Amino acid sequence: MHTDVVTDVLIVGSGPAGASAALALSTYGVPNMVVTRYASLADTPRAHITNQRTMEVLRDLGVEQEALARATPQHLMGNTTFCTSLAGEELGRVRSWGNEPLVQAAHELASPTVMCDIPQHLMEPVLVDAAVARGTVLRYSTVYRSFTQDADGVTVTVEDRVRGDAYTIRAKYLIGADGGRSKVAEDAGLPMGGQMGVAGSINIVFDADLSRYTAHRPSTLYWVLAPGATVGGIGAGLVRCVRPWTEWLIVWGYDVTAGAPDLTTEYAESVVRQLIGDDEIPVTIRSSSAWTVNEMHAETYSNGRVFCAGDAVHRHPPSNGLGSNTSIQDSYNLAWKLKLVLDGTADPGLLDTYTAERAPVGRQIVTRANKSIGETAPIFEALDGLTPQTPEQLWANIAARKESTEAAGKQRARLRDAIAHKVYEFNAHGVDLNQRYTSDAIVPDGTPDPGFARDPELHHQPSSRPGAKLPHAWLTSGTRTLSTLDTVGGGRFTLLTGIGGEGWVRAAAAQDLDIATVVVGPGQEYEDPYGDWARLSEVSDSGVLLVRPDGYVAFRHPAAAANAEELLGEALRRILGRAR
Repeated sequence: MHTDVVTDVLIVGSGPAGASAALALSTYGVPNMVVTRYASLADTPRAHITNQRTMEVLRDLGVEQEALARATPQHLMGNTTFCTSLAGEELGRVRSWGNEPLVQAAHELASPTVMCDIPQHLMEPVLVDAAVARGTVLRYSTVYRSFTQDADGVTVTVEDRVRGDAYTIRAKYLIGADGGRSKVAEDAGLPMGGQMGVAGSINIVFDADLSRYTAHRPSTLYWVLAPGATVGGIGAGLVRCVRPWTEWLIVWGYDVTAGAPDLTTEYAESVVRQLIGDDEIPVTIRSSSAWTVNEMHAETYSNGRVFCAGDAVHRHPPSNGLGSNTSIQDSYNLAWKLKLVLDGTADPGLLDTYTAERAPVGRQIVTRANKSIGETAPIFEALDGLTPQTPEQLWANIAARKESTEAAGKQRARLRDAIAHKVYEFNAHGVDLNQRYTSDAIVPDGTPDPGFARDPELHHQPSSRPGAKLPHAWLTSGTRTLSTLDTVGGGRFTLLTGIGGEGWVRAAAAQDLDIATVVVGPGQEYEDPYGDWARLSEVSDSGVLLVRPDGYVAFRHPAAAANAEELLGEALRRILGRAR
């Protein structure tokens, strides 16, 4: 066995985390290679909800429009319906995924992007095709076996499944993006909190024209409260739209202690028929697979030169639609840091900030996703549907809500309240956008943490305080209208200031680092026609924000400073690890 492949960064896995890491690295000019044990990209829908923060990442990486072209648009995602079956009784709906009018307005104020639904088998080609076009080397049918690392790099042993032989790849850094059963994370000894296998679920992918039951209430998700729906799984039966209104995926639970049922075509079709509630519609089963609901997160995301991202370090149910979003954002956080370390701009200590910034996010989303499962139970409780009973009793309980009695009125109110509370799963705008980083790559400005004026899971609260994502505001430049987020990124640091901030611009030019400068104000390259930026920037015209390549504010100063070059230089030394 010999080393016949050399690269800067080796990525194990071609899912959302691995593919986006490759795309970002290639966009930044970093040589990288992806190996995947599979002979193709994802062939089932799996992850799908794509939130605004992820769309901002895709926008910066130049593939936003390609993703939107393949996605189900936001306006077709949002009538999340609770019913006894698609053909049966409807119990209520939640306006979801930004389609509630006030939430929709909040989405438009928060970002230049719109969320969408792009199933994983459509997302992966967007990311991988762009990555390969920009330089990524991709090897299918290549199994990761082990790694050894030393002071200068990582030697990874892989096996070619086509030839049947093993060889080694020498890389300066290794990224394990190999999913919820990550062998890279296991071999790296990353400490995990939580537990695996807390409940059992089955995915059934099928084709059926369900237009008559869905087109009038377009949605990504239809939740079915039927006998057996509370066993294992994610709290209820789920019919998920893959492509309107003919491609579908059902999630159904099983008792994890008894093991998964035999996933025959007959079994799959029986579940599909139960949840559709119509035995006449033609159904074609495409695939069935069993999986477990997990509640596990890594406490550390790296060991030496080995880093892990995505499901390798946070394993949770699909509730809230956070999985692929968090995975892509992990890789986006890591890629620019690797780029600056590899080209000698930053000290390797910068890479320690990856765990410091992303592990708290991973812990939060694992907790949030599992909490959402528990928030389904009150819907059943309102119908007295959690206690063991016959199907006939459940149907009688559901029918009782229609009666003109005080008890039925209270039941209707409980049901409405229980369904409305699912807003924490379907409109958690703050979970998507309120991530705040605390690490050595953030320079505190001494201001107190303002906290959140409203529920931080439900509502986004923009802030320019170091550690927060740069707030979005619409600017103009000549005849162009663009977001503040469009002025940053591209793998570079960006300095934003205004009239009177010339000292900051000179300070940026004096650094031994490529820093883009953005001056906002009347008669400047960028103007603030609505006055939104003046309010959201939270600094005076002569103040400054230094924004990292990932769009996060790293340094802030409220006004002009006679020692601007010294202040900016010291901030950059801290951020890049040169002062450590």
